[in-house]
Amino acid sequence: MSNLTQEHIERARRIVPIVSVHNRYSFADREWDYVVDYCERNEIAFIPWFLLGAGKVAGEVLNRIAQAHGASPTQVALAWLLRRSPIMLPIPGTSSTEHLEENVAAASLRLTDKDYQMLSRVPALEASR
Repeated sequence: MSNLTQEHIERARRIVPIVSVHNRYSFADREWDYVVDYCERNEIAFIPWFLLGAGKVAGEVLNRIAQAHGASPTQVALAWLLRRSPIMLPIPGTSSTEHLEENVAAASLRLTDKDYQMLSRVPALEASR
């Protein structure tokens, strides 16, 4: 199911089993945080889209952390999602074998606690600008 609130999921679960939810979500766009938490509590896969988020602060933070890790911004955004929750199932788009390999390598990227927290604070930083 796509673009759902917790209420939508609960209503749908009364009719059929729900195995995944597909909402817009990234380190910089966390409107659906509570849905991710609900999915985690109920063992429902969460498939985020628009992984890189938006905004100047988001780009600055993402690029700085990517440089520190010798990684791409996309890899850092994917690594944040994977650390955010064990039910997270990002499916980034790809247009080449090289891009696919880069996306897969993100699973091996280990963000420091500081990096993770910095990325997690981006929505508040964007709002304050």
